[in-house]
Amino acid sequence: MTATAAPLDVRHLFTAPPGYLNAATSGLAPRAVAQAMHTAVDAWAGGEGTMAGYDLAIERARTAFARLVGVPAGAVSIGSQVSVMVGAVAASLPDGARVLLAEGDFTSVTYPFLAQAHRGIQVRTAPPAQLAEAVRSGDDLVAFSLVQSADGMLLDGPAIAAAARSAGVRTLVDLTQAAGWLPVAAGAYDVTVTGAYKWLCAPRGTAFATVGPQALEWLRPVHAGWYAGADPATSMYGCAMHLADDARRLDVSPAWLAWCGAAPALELFAELDPQALLDHDVRLADTVRTELGLDPTGSAIVALPDPDGSRRRALTAAGCTVAGRDGGVRLAFHVWNDEEDVARAVTALRA
Repeated sequence: MTATAAPLDVRHLFTAPPGYLNAATSGLAPRAVAQAMHTAVDAWAGGEGTMAGYDLAIERARTAFARLVGVPAGAVSIGSQVSVMVGAVAASLPDGARVLLAEGDFTSVTYPFLAQAHRGIQVRTAPPAQLAEAVRSGDDLVAFSLVQSADGMLLDGPAIAAAARSAGVRTLVDLTQAAGWLPVAAGAYDVTVTGAYKWLCAPRGTAFATVGPQALEWLRPVHAGWYAGADPATSMYGCAMHLADDARRLDVSPAWLAWCGAAPALELFAELDPQALLDHDVRLADTVRTELGLDPTGSAIVALPDPDGSRRRALTAAGCTVAGRDGGVRLAFHVWNDEEDVARAVTALRA
C-alpha cells in the first residue's frame, strides 16, 4: 500500500482565483515566479539584463528539473516547445523507420513523425491501454504521453518501457501532463520531453528533454546553434563546431525572460514532497468522480463526456475555469485547489 504523506499546504504561494481547474491547459504563476518575471522585465527595460544572469536562471531551472525527474543535470536539454524536441527525435530516425504511437495522443507527439512520411517513416497506432502489448520487434521507436491530454488516462509507463527493451525498441515519453503532480523517473526511458508551463507553473516557452546515454549517440542536434556549444560564449561565429558533450548539445537558444520565471517555478516543485503532491491532486479529482458516482482513476484530471457543451457551460456559470477537449469537458486539480473547488464543481455538474 502506498504511504500517505503529510497534507500539502502551498495555496499561500499562489494568487489563485476560486474554481481554477485548468492546470492541464496552463498552470498559474506562483507569487515568486510573478515577482521574478517583473524583476527581469524591469532589468531588461533598464538595460541591466545580462547573458550571465540569464544563464544562471537557466542552470537553476535545469538542475531543479533534473532533480524532479531523477536524472543528472547533464542529461537535461532545454528548449521552447515539446513539438520541437519531438521533431528532433523524428529527424534522427533512419529512413523507413517504424514508429508506434498511442491512438488519440496529443499532436505535438504524433505530427512530428507524420511529417517525416517523405522519408518513408511508417507510423502505426494502438489503443493507449494496449500499447505495451503492441510493441513489436522491428519497431524503431514507441512514443507516447505518459498521461493523456484529452482525458487524463495514465499509461503504464514501466510496462511499455519493459516491452520496448525486450524488443530492442527505443522509447520517447511526453511528461507534460505528468511532471508536476505525478512522480516520474525519466531515466527509465531513452528520451523524455516536458512542456513546463502546465503542471510545473513555469512561463510558456520553457521545455525540457532528458536524454539517456545511448540516445545521445543517435540523436542528431538538428537545431544546433550557439547555445549548443561546449562553450556558448565562444560558439557564436564560424564553422568550427564544438558541441557540448552531454545533453546540452541539444539545447535551443533560450527565450531569456521566460527562464527567469522558470527557475523559481522548477525549484518550488523540486522541493515539494512528491507523495504529498500526488495525494493532494488525486484526492481532489477522485472525490469529484466519487461524488458523481464514478470510479476513481488515480489521475489528477477528470474528463467527462460533453458533446453539446452543457457541462462546460454549467461549470463556467458556477465560476469554474475548465477546458473543452475532444468532445468532453476536462477538469484538472492542482496545488492551489481545495475542497471548496470540488464542491463548486460537483454542484454545477449535478445540476
